[in-house]
Amino acid sequence: MALNILSNHAANLAHRNLVRAEEATNRSLLKLSSGQRVVSARDDATSMAIGVRLDSTASSITSGIVNVGHGNSMLQIADGGMATIDNILVRMKTLTVQAASENLSDTERGFLNDEFIDLRDEINRIASSTNFNGVQLLGDGSDVSLDYSDLEGGGSASALSHANGFANVAITNDNYWAGDEGEDGLSDTHLRFDVVKSGDRIMLSAIAEIDGSATDRSQVIDITDYATGGSKALGIGDQVKLDFDNVGVKVDLNFNIGSTISNALAQGSDGSGANGSTSAQIFGSSPVFSVLEDQGNKLSDRVYLQVGSGATAADQVSIFMTAVDGSALGSGKNGTETSLDDLGSKAIASTMKAREALETVTRAIDDLQRARTNIGTNQNRLDVASTNLAATLQNVEEARSSLLDLDVAAELTDFASNQLLTKSSVAILGRISEMRQNLLRLLEG
Repeated sequence: MALNILSNHAANLAHRNLVRAEEATNRSLLKLSSGQRVVSARDDATSMAIGVRLDSTASSITSGIVNVGHGNSMLQIADGGMATIDNILVRMKTLTVQAASENLSDTERGFLNDEFIDLRDEINRIASSTNFNGVQLLGDGSDVSLDYSDLEGGGSASALSHANGFANVAITNDNYWAGDEGEDGLSDTHLRFDVVKSGDRIMLSAIAEIDGSATDRSQVIDITDYATGGSKALGIGDQVKLDFDNVGVKVDLNFNIGSTISNALAQGSDGSGANGSTSAQIFGSSPVFSVLEDQGNKLSDRVYLQVGSGATAADQVSIFMTAVDGSALGSGKNGTETSLDDLGSKAIASTMKAREALETVTRAIDDLQRARTNIGTNQNRLDVASTNLAATLQNVEEARSSLLDLDVAAELTDFASNQLLTKSSVAILGRISEMRQNLLRLLEG
């Protein structure tokens, strides 16, 4: 090889090989530190494209497994609520069987009836309050309150005051009052009370106007005997609760109701003067309340769990939900029979009613078991879905690993080779430097 000054082909060649070896060494270090075979598209564009899709699929399946776990937890809560209702129904059937026997007095049967009604209210409370992250599981949820301000264009709510004998008015059937049949989202539900003289009797009527409609339900209770000196007259500090179960409200009367009724009895048919025989409104206008509700969360026909990465039906598991509140239990498979709520406040107050209620409670137990069977079936289905997802996730991760994960042993071998090339290139450049020194010595001589 000729010795020249302007060109140093050997040094350039050695330098180029040194740069290439150093670059390969750095890329090996990057792969070893990340654990990935494909760090950028230049490493393997096809494997990166496929691997990223597989990684996305694996992430989606992992989320699906979490969703299935949440679904199982949700169903477990539902089953727990149903188990409690099951125990309540067993007790209600025991009470019904006892009440159907004619060896009891009306007083004893009344005690049984009171417990029966309270247990039915508890079923409705459990059904309304059982939810998972706001998702109703056993029945519609609701949040109902009364607006005691005067209704525009209506009567005065202040007429039902403590001074007039009315201690409190309370909603007892939230689900009924939270209805929005028109689905207009408006709070156009009203509760009206009429205190009316009919002949020589004083009647208190509760009237429900649901969703802006005319009278939806009404119920009348004779309060004449609570007059001062009457057979049910209240003493100072005493209260009595009137249950308008058909309308879903309760009214507490206090001692002052005696004076209100006595004054009403002295009025005539036109609301003043001597007694009359026709009906007359005692208060100048009907006390009217607006019933405010947030509609609560409603029980959906089904709940969908996303278990796949797509938007098709195959990527979802649908769980059918069944109401198990008082309006559903006892209505039978087709929903046409008498339900627990339909039994009213005197459900087992007589032997005849108790025998009718016995059939309803028996159907209610059957209805509940159908609902619990549905819950158990869906739990088993979710267990199978979880097992399948776990197996799919394993296979997807193995496929992604074969494309993207680094073979550490092979890469360490390449790294050692590149290090050796780097060192040899540096050594060659050193030798070439010595050759340039020989050229300088030749020029000096």
